[in-house]
Amino acid sequence: MVPASIFTELTMANPLLAKRRALLGGAYRLFYEEPLHIVRGRGCYLYDAQGRRYLDAYNNVPHVGHCHPQVVAAISQQAATLNTHTRYLHEHVLDLAEQITDLCADGLAHMLFACSGTEANDLALRLARARTGAEGVIVTESAYHGHSCAVVQLSTEDTPPARRGDHIVTIPAPDSYRRQASGPEQAADLDQALAELERRGHRPAAFFLDTVLSSEGIATVPEGYLPAAVARVRSAGGLFVADEVQAGYGRSGVSFWGHERLGVVPDMITMGKPMGNGHPISGLVTSADVLDAFTRESHYFNTFGGNPVSCAAALAVLAVMRDEQLMARARSTGAWLRAELEGLAAQHEVIGDVRGSGLFLGLDLVQDRSRQTPATDLAAELVNAMRQRGVLLGRTGLHGNVLKIRPPMVFTREDGSLLLEALADSLAA
Repeated sequence: MVPASIFTELTMANPLLAKRRALLGGAYRLFYEEPLHIVRGRGCYLYDAQGRRYLDAYNNVPHVGHCHPQVVAAISQQAATLNTHTRYLHEHVLDLAEQITDLCADGLAHMLFACSGTEANDLALRLARARTGAEGVIVTESAYHGHSCAVVQLSTEDTPPARRGDHIVTIPAPDSYRRQASGPEQAADLDQALAELERRGHRPAAFFLDTVLSSEGIATVPEGYLPAAVARVRSAGGLFVADEVQAGYGRSGVSFWGHERLGVVPDMITMGKPMGNGHPISGLVTSADVLDAFTRESHYFNTFGGNPVSCAAALAVLAVMRDEQLMARARSTGAWLRAELEGLAAQHEVIGDVRGSGLFLGLDLVQDRSRQTPATDLAAELVNAMRQRGVLLGRTGLHGNVLKIRPPMVFTREDGSLLLEALADSLAA
């Protein structure tokens, strides 16, 4: 993000930045100390107003690549034909629901549509409360699940404890790098969380987990953690919501959903970012049991959720994934890139850990490997140094010290070589 002092200096020299500040105020944030004015995108690349090309190794929203021709054509054709809502019959919303639920475990057969990951998680919270009759929620520290009034309280990355309701309890994120306990041992954190909810007079409605732990630093989940954690929540009457907004759609390279590789079938799956390749669409998949409990007391309608144009975009994304075998590409390219990054770590003590799977990788930067002291300032410097070298990355984690590598799924080894060269140069500098 842009520091306030630098931002003030930049606005004096950049009319577009000054106009943005005047019209949008201070709530919005920009990437990089020297913000980018992006005007065009294609594949894994973005182009600024001066025509300079940047490798986008950060943005997982254009899942099959910026402006993929097949997705653009699907949107254009449907927009020129019809766009309305789900109170009329239409094939697209049914075809999309059928294709997505076919990719889910048996029993997860019903789908609801919305426009953003926030809306999907907000809806999941409503369904969980209707099914359980409870209010309590358990989330990890430094989590992000959205920004509605209800869900922002679950986004512990952004919301301090004083702004959360007493129905929300946090647990440490599972982590094989900074925590030495086994998966089942770390799952015992849920016992304390459930006891704390009871002390506050609440029963658990749901345990929410981003299955790639993106905001938590892309931590490696120890084997056996999630089955043991979810078993505890369910025994207390709560549900498990797998937040797949960032982890889903084959990004790991080894499974379509993040929860699959962690060994659990959730009660609900929420999804969003990659579904429409930049077109706003999200969704929730759940069982008849959960949905029936909700529909006995309420109904659901979203003006734009599940509209024909958004569904056309989402159907095209799934088709491209199949036709171009993007999950297999993520697996092979991601394994190669991770091995190369591990080789770079052997040369630089500041890289304490290389982790992740497929095309969602993290570099944990440390001041001291033995103490695992987070190198937050260095991470910020590296993100800006990479931007100057034409490669766009982000950073994440509780201390903001983890470099986040999360490119579109069409990312190739050639693209990876550009990233590695820029990273090696930035580290050397």
